[in-house]
Amino acid sequence: MPATSLSRPASTIGLTAETIAEIAGHTSVPSVGPAPVAADVRTLITGVSHDSHRVRPGDLFAALPGATTHGAAWAADAVAAGAVAVLTDQAGADRIGTATGAVSGVPTIVVPDPREVLGRVSAAIYGHPAEKLAVFGVTGTSGKTTTSYLIEAALAANGLTTGMIGTVETRIAGQVLPSDFTTPEAPDLQALLAVMVERGVAAVAMEVSSHALALGRVAATGFAVGAFTNLSQDHLDFHPDMEHYFRAKALLFDGRARAGVIDVDDPFGARLAAENPTAATVSTDPARQDTTWGLIEVGRGSLGSQLITARGPDGLRLTFELALPGSFNVANALLALASVHAGGLDVRAGAAALSSVVVPGRMQPVDLGQDFLAVVDYAHKPAALTAVLAAVRGSVPGRVIVVVGAGGDRDRAKRPMMGEQAALAAEIVVVTDDNPRSEDPAAIRAEVLLGARTVDGTRILEIGDRAEAITAAVREARPGDAVVVAGKGHELGQYQAGQIRHFSDVEELSRAVRERLEEATP
Repeated sequence: MPATSLSRPASTIGLTAETIAEIAGHTSVPSVGPAPVAADVRTLITGVSHDSHRVRPGDLFAALPGATTHGAAWAADAVAAGAVAVLTDQAGADRIGTATGAVSGVPTIVVPDPREVLGRVSAAIYGHPAEKLAVFGVTGTSGKTTTSYLIEAALAANGLTTGMIGTVETRIAGQVLPSDFTTPEAPDLQALLAVMVERGVAAVAMEVSSHALALGRVAATGFAVGAFTNLSQDHLDFHPDMEHYFRAKALLFDGRARAGVIDVDDPFGARLAAENPTAATVSTDPARQDTTWGLIEVGRGSLGSQLITARGPDGLRLTFELALPGSFNVANALLALASVHAGGLDVRAGAAALSSVVVPGRMQPVDLGQDFLAVVDYAHKPAALTAVLAAVRGSVPGRVIVVVGAGGDRDRAKRPMMGEQAALAAEIVVVTDDNPRSEDPAAIRAEVLLGARTVDGTRILEIGDRAEAITAAVREARPGDAVVVAGKGHELGQYQAGQIRHFSDVEELSRAVRERLEEATP
């Protein structure tokens, strides 16, 4: 079955515009438009979309206010594509009312904040699919993707048909769809969950972003378990400050999750646990005995994996192999197993599945037989970069070489921090372009370099072209060194000046390593 056919359920029961208006909290459904005619409130609605380009016949079109343009500007296009009703605010209704085009007579549901009600409206249209699934939600700054992959593997090991929703991809019973957002908008999310129900999925591992929580994308989505990894500086272009960022993450624990699991080694996690005393707690500090789950010891497993012995509630003791390196992945693994346990599943079966989990773009090795370690990782935040480089440092006897940059049109404050942390943790830092977007790439690099140059003794190179930067890093590597390409991970495009060109860190690192090996072959 093509991936595109999995984005909507095959059928829905259909709700009338009048019923949807009641769910949204507005019982009057007027018609707006030039020379308005009576709207039929009995019109059946079978889907929902906030994007006029993705409207299907029978849809409710959610015309939402945007940062620069109101979605009502596309209401006529949505109706022309088959939308049979509109959900909007008063500003949107006023705009539709003065528009020309065939929107007259279409039921228009007007509420003060359409985004706030869109989650529950979408859930109702698609039959409240989350109620038929065990949804495991993971929030935090770093580790959401890896923890979700680990949870999904543990769920599958329990014999469940699984789904996953996250940054890298969406999976429905083994079939893959591309992901546009870490957490989809409410209409897309509810449609995906409904498809999962149709496809026999029983449990879902899902990344839950702060944007999704703050903007109501997961409203009306109930969770079997909510898990918190950590919090560090990120997304301050969206959240006013760290307190607002934390409070957005904390919304996952406002009662929408039946059980909670929290990593308390993180200061924000400790604070969140204090606010949620019934949640299970996780720590990787062997000295701590006050948590529900804890680490006893870590040893080396086969093929560079980690052999972990952990303790759980009621005297539970587990020894298992984890394919992923780094102490932060030990934390991710414990959080995943604690989540599976909190969901009432067999944690021993889940632990046995972690020895083969590889996450695209997260500590992903490129091994072509070279005599140095080559790794791609998504680390694009200071704390995440520090953790990745520390993990690599513990895996090799030689030097650490890192390729790093920073994204444009995003939190500028972290750029010098990225450079500084890279220079503190590596012997050679190659500063390059990430996704410049609309900004001047050289100006972004200058901000990263400003932080890198505060550290003495580190060799710093500036190479704007990312492919050339990766090649240069590989050429610098000696036997026993590590080359880390950080920032883009699984991404397959580079955004610059309004254009997207194909670019893969994994492909470019593989190419550079292959060229070096070929040059060394007599």
